[in-house]
Amino acid sequence: MAPIEDQIKDVEEEIQKTPYNKATQHHIGKLKAKLARLKDEAQKRLSARGGGGPGYAVKKSGHATVAIVGFPSVGKSTLLNKITDANSPVASYAFTTLDVIPGVMYHKGAQIQILDMPGLIRGASKGRGRGREVISVARGSDLIMLMVDVFETGIDVLMDELFLSGIRLNQRPPEIVVTKRTRGGVSVNPTVKLTRLSEETIADMLREFGHLNADIVVREDITEDQLVDVLAGNRVYTPAFVVINKVDLVTPEFMKALKERMKGWKIVAISAEKGEGLEKLRDTIYDELNFIRIFLKPQGKDADMVEPLITREGATVGTICESIHREFKKKFRFANVWGSSAKFPGQTVGLNHNLSDGDILTLVLRK
Repeated sequence: MAPIEDQIKDVEEEIQKTPYNKATQHHIGKLKAKLARLKDEAQKRLSARGGGGPGYAVKKSGHATVAIVGFPSVGKSTLLNKITDANSPVASYAFTTLDVIPGVMYHKGAQIQILDMPGLIRGASKGRGRGREVISVARGSDLIMLMVDVFETGIDVLMDELFLSGIRLNQRPPEIVVTKRTRGGVSVNPTVKLTRLSEETIADMLREFGHLNADIVVREDITEDQLVDVLAGNRVYTPAFVVINKVDLVTPEFMKALKERMKGWKIVAISAEKGEGLEKLRDTIYDELNFIRIFLKPQGKDADMVEPLITREGATVGTICESIHREFKKKFRFANVWGSSAKFPGQTVGLNHNLSDGDILTLVLRK
């Protein structure tokens, strides 16, 4: 059998030379599933050999982590120094940052970890410029800022490298559930009308990926790429927006045309060097992280309406217990909630109750 790298190359070439239409969709779907399986196997072999190179060790801190992803010399380090407590080396030549440098931004009561990372280049997903290690840090972040300057706006290159590394920007996971079985073959169970993929193609893609006995429930009209993402099982879905730096060097007309070319993206225009647009950037980071404020009220006392507890949208009473002290969840009896998540003021709730921004919370624990 040919080496796995040659197999990957052969499948990629066959996909490229096969015209995509209704007649070839089934074949291309199987090829994409096979390609994802081979790449997954190749990555596992590389990791087993220790071929990934030394990674960047970054300890997460604060309420959320934001990765600055961009080309070399777009101003990432200057920005980090302006909006956080970090001190990242700054110079006007490429690859100044040779490590991942964290800083903490304090905004609206939230402590947000911002990561300045070495610049990405084309081929980063295949390891160029320690790209794999850089992207592995981005995979663990809660938000990605794609940073470019006004003269070098190759957003597509950054997106491609992140996509090839399994990062899906501004997408949600497909509504697909695959359950392995010991026998019985592959059973496809759609809950909606499928217009993009046939049940036969879905079943064959599962088999190509090695799932010979499985149930698959499909709750949306999926593409073959979405199905491959689920079968691969190593995709991350991360929100992202674009930061355009050095806007002080161009005219308003130039910026208007640039934003038009990048239509569809949330864009924040700044000059890190001059300090322009940084407050809007701080607000955008905070908003994109979907923070909510929870005001704690000790039993029999007034709520602390000055210093809220900051958490993320979707947090439960249990989440709050864990964030305060690990013993709180063990000793939990019940909680009272005032605010938009409560059916009535002071509602008694359990650990699984979902909280909303501005809620007031009392935790009642066992002695």
